[in-house]
Amino acid sequence: MNIAYITEFDINSNQNNWQRHQIGHWGRCYYMAKSLEDELTTLHYLGPLTKKPASLPKIKSRLYNKLLKQTYHSWADPIFNKDYARQIKRKLSNIKADVVVSPDINFIAYLECDRPLLLWVDTLYTGLINYYADYMNLCQETIHNLIEMDRLTLSKCTKVIFSSDWMAKKAIETYQVDPSKINIVPFGANIQCSRTIDDINNIIKTKPKAPCKLLFIGVDWVRKGGSIALEIAKELNEAGLKAELTIVGCQPIANEPIPNFVNYLGFIDKYKKEGLEKLNHLLATSHFLILPSQAECYGHVFCEANSFGLPCLATNVGGIASIIKDNVNGKTFPLTANISDYCTYILNLMNNYPDYENLAISSFNEYQNRLNWTVAGKKVKNILSEIIQ
Repeated sequence: MNIAYITEFDINSNQNNWQRHQIGHWGRCYYMAKSLEDELTTLHYLGPLTKKPASLPKIKSRLYNKLLKQTYHSWADPIFNKDYARQIKRKLSNIKADVVVSPDINFIAYLECDRPLLLWVDTLYTGLINYYADYMNLCQETIHNLIEMDRLTLSKCTKVIFSSDWMAKKAIETYQVDPSKINIVPFGANIQCSRTIDDINNIIKTKPKAPCKLLFIGVDWVRKGGSIALEIAKELNEAGLKAELTIVGCQPIANEPIPNFVNYLGFIDKYKKEGLEKLNHLLATSHFLILPSQAECYGHVFCEANSFGLPCLATNVGGIASIIKDNVNGKTFPLTANISDYCTYILNLMNNYPDYENLAISSFNEYQNRLNWTVAGKKVKNILSEIIQ
């Protein structure tokens, strides 16, 4: 099977050149691509693509911001995405490909192609509008451009794969997509993992029971629910359970001095050797990954935590519930949950430690069975085989 795989960037480029906010996207696209490669599959990488020089979208962005106090995303302008489509069509004419796969909506929306198209994403733009901070207060022109890209892409794809039930349901409700066109395949962990159940048992048995170590990983303190995680750690200590909160990725924001039970480590780049070793140590020595996100399309970090047998505590928003199964690899809580709801769950497990150990083992089993790129790649290759038959 010959697969044409679209990315704007060179998938095999040195990730050290990427900005902090781009690393997650690069990792997803990289591991997704590698999951599709095997002895029977060849990937033709169509990146990098060149962004068309255009001044009008930049002018529009300034005008919308200054005059109307609204956000205009210039990258969503059809002038850029139509040009990407022309570049992709030109590259496709020079290769033998049975199917075209894209991890981005933009590249398919205006693409004229005589081969089957497959989209594999965590969200459509409709899932971001008025949900993520960058998609609040959008001008009508940008909203139109984003929705049009969704609509065109969904109409052109032979199959669409989402990482969660949340987005699949939203696509059907918003765009009346035929459910038979949609498949759900969770993304994997964006890390290499050769750990076995024996390794996990050793991690669990050698992990001190106290203090209770909570790990928060995220680059957006507000959206990821950092203040909630901080309050949970504070209440646990007040309840008599010694707890530590380690914060990775963003600066904590609080109206009072940061307590001494909080460790702030800043950003850790897991694509550098020293960063990966540091992050692996944190994941192996913590008791819970805690991420009470206020908005989340998916969350690779939950899969990565589970690969260490680390249970996850999070909110039931967006695509998180397709990763975390209650009392199997962690627990999700409603957005309206009280701090005490989290604390009661943690206290019950830490006071009945064999139950915690069973949850940790079960968390690793979920990683092995569902939440890794090998499993995801096999499922998608089966879907692709059906498409090209």
